[in-house]
Amino acid sequence: MLEINRVSKTFNPGTINQKTALNGLTLHLNPGDFCTVIGGNGAGKSTMLNAIAGVWPVDEGNIIIDGSNVTQLSEHKRAMFLGRVFQDPMTGTAATMGIDENLALAARRGHRRTLKWGVTKQEQTQYRELLASLDLGLEDRLTSKVGLLSGGQRQAITLLMATLKQPKLLLLDEHTAALDPKTAAKVLELTDKIVAQHHLTTLMITHNMRDAIAHGNRLVMMKDGQIVLDIAGEEKRKLTVEQLLERFTDASDRMILG
Repeated sequence: MLEINRVSKTFNPGTINQKTALNGLTLHLNPGDFCTVIGGNGAGKSTMLNAIAGVWPVDEGNIIIDGSNVTQLSEHKRAMFLGRVFQDPMTGTAATMGIDENLALAARRGHRRTLKWGVTKQEQTQYRELLASLDLGLEDRLTSKVGLLSGGQRQAITLLMATLKQPKLLLLDEHTAALDPKTAAKVLELTDKIVAQHHLTTLMITHNMRDAIAHGNRLVMMKDGQIVLDIAGEEKRKLTVEQLLERFTDASDRMILG
């Protein structure tokens, strides 16, 4: 479902601020893979997601989503393949519009816009059912402005919007980092539920090693724009934080020696 083949990206080349963010990065995801991504600051995690989304062009390599080479496609043309939730709960929704209007915008992504009634009664019924599944009481606040919601509620809405069209690939960029622990746990629970329900191929960046181990079927660790660990299946299920730290140290040492 996703192929990242030897992708490199250097910012400010030829200047004192030159920074190689991705260095021959290669990663392949099978359909339905839920892959958590960890690594220190500057490891290249968010740069990888931005490369996939087409925020800027890569210097080398190619990116293929569901068999389509999207390397040369602009960001808005890649949107048909992707759903994305950002770290900031204020990003990804229109604060001055209602919950139903935001969901309607997500439902019309990639469709031609016409001059007709914005949200139909049929859609309102559908959205009420979707919101009820979140168990946050939002089904009774369908027309409430999204800007009045809490951070966790907004992230839950953004998650619904990102998955409403069942994208080929779901990108979660530290989408619980700005939330309190209880709310973050709730949003992660919803994430697991939605990903499993729609069998979505997912990349989730997190700084929390426990979350990286507890969620998904695969875990990769990045350092210096490369993947230094790739753990899946039974090995991942039995993994502890202590073992992960030890594996990371060993992999980092091998990189240095190499």
